[in-house]
Amino acid sequence: MKVLIVPNYSREPAMDGAHQLEDWLDRQGVESVWAPDKKLFPGKKADLDGVGLAVSLGGDGTLLRAARLIGYTEIPLMGISYGHLGFLTCGGPEDLISAVDAALAGEMHASHRATLDIKVEFAKPDGSTETKQRFALNDLSLTHGNRGDMIVFDVSVSGHHIDCLRGDGFIVSTATGSTGYALAAGGPIVEPEFPGMVCVPVAPHTLMARAFLTSPSDVVEITINPERRVEHLYFADGQPFGDATSGVRASVRRGPGDIILLDHSTQSFYQSVSRVFYGKAGQ
Repeated sequence: MKVLIVPNYSREPAMDGAHQLEDWLDRQGVESVWAPDKKLFPGKKADLDGVGLAVSLGGDGTLLRAARLIGYTEIPLMGISYGHLGFLTCGGPEDLISAVDAALAGEMHASHRATLDIKVEFAKPDGSTETKQRFALNDLSLTHGNRGDMIVFDVSVSGHHIDCLRGDGFIVSTATGSTGYALAAGGPIVEPEFPGMVCVPVAPHTLMARAFLTSPSDVVEITINPERRVEHLYFADGQPFGDATSGVRASVRRGPGDIILLDHSTQSFYQSVSRVFYGKAGQ
């Protein structure tokens, strides 16, 4: 079995930890492979052949990048925090070797996290359309462009029209992403193994629009009003795609594979909620 090492290449402590981990794995007779540096090799995919564990060394952004690299393969993933938040990680630098050792021994708790399969249809100058597909562990977000114009769009769930909304945008999140942008926009914190989606309007121009949850089999569709063609942007886990004017329709469903996130226990999520959002140590 191989271990995929995904460090934050811009943080020296994370790089030191990655080299420490590589040396320790070599002494254990375990082969390691490094994820490509996204700045030096943008778009290059990691070699996942024979990989049985992925380890991210950085903050939550590095863990989300590791999740994008492994996609729907269901390779177990664990994060070691060298960042500022570390909500999704299972420990700090002092836990690196012991946590990886426990993961290799099968002694870590495995939390199955739903993913998103995102398809966005863009209009081309010749009148045809192009569909871009993306993976996400956290969310798809529709936001306004640089001009800050209000977006008008329709939201449907599995063919049932919900509402025509005016506002700054819309978020379709997993339970994992419920503590990210969706929370900042007023959505609920959702237990991490909830299999459906969390839908949150962003600054809607109405008192009636509220966040809602879907079932695991639902498909959420966001259609831009063709009569109000303003700049709008799409982000998958904070990564932009497409241009600012040609988006027509986004379709979001649960992904075909989960992210298997390794942590210490079933209480790890609630301890993190207590620590990050309530300022408590969380026993």
